[in-house]
Amino acid sequence: MILSPSLLSSDFLHLKRDINMINKSTADWIHLDVMDGTFVPNISFGLPIVQAVATCTQKPLDVHLMIVQPEKYLDAFAQAGAKIITIHYEACTHLHRTIQQIHHLKCQAGVAINPHTPVNMLVDILPFADLVCVMAVNPGFGGQKFIPQIHSKVKQLHTLRKTLNKSLLIAVDGGVNIANSPDLLLSGADILIVGHAIFHTSHIVETIQHFKNLKKSI
Repeated sequence: MILSPSLLSSDFLHLKRDINMINKSTADWIHLDVMDGTFVPNISFGLPIVQAVATCTQKPLDVHLMIVQPEKYLDAFAQAGAKIITIHYEACTHLHRTIQQIHHLKCQAGVAINPHTPVNMLVDILPFADLVCVMAVNPGFGGQKFIPQIHSKVKQLHTLRKTLNKSLLIAVDGGVNIANSPDLLLSGADILIVGHAIFHTSHIVETIQHFKNLKKSI
């Protein structure tokens, strides 16, 4: 199981401190949500923050582009240090071409879907993607309540990858916590993107380890 703590829920006044705690932990990636105020109703990290995080982290940067026309910025984010770049199905006119661009930049390519988007819309693209990120909240803000119907979408993806792309990874983002993570892992999720449930605790490193131990207990 891959754990990717989301910096959207970190303490922005002490961002380097929080990154250093992730460095010391058993977390696998660091997740950065890039929002443009157009695709989602919020503005968050931009290129300078991604570049700054890259200079002080020991974990691969997992960059989630919640922006329109992401293909315009792929090269810049790869140069900034992104190792995994996830774009939204709903934001890409030419999704296959965009995935090809990401691979050309030597990054892993992810496709995210909003809660209302059916899994079967991805059938033609699954053989080319490295991961699918299932949004368990409506994207734009951290700390939202998990939408329980997401479990069925994860199960559908798990079934589809058996025939379309056995190496495909399934990520879940939004409202993920200790309580709902075991069922997500049982449903077929490989990557848990966790923000509030990690950074809003008093012992971040220990909480991360608790998440990592879940796979052993199910």
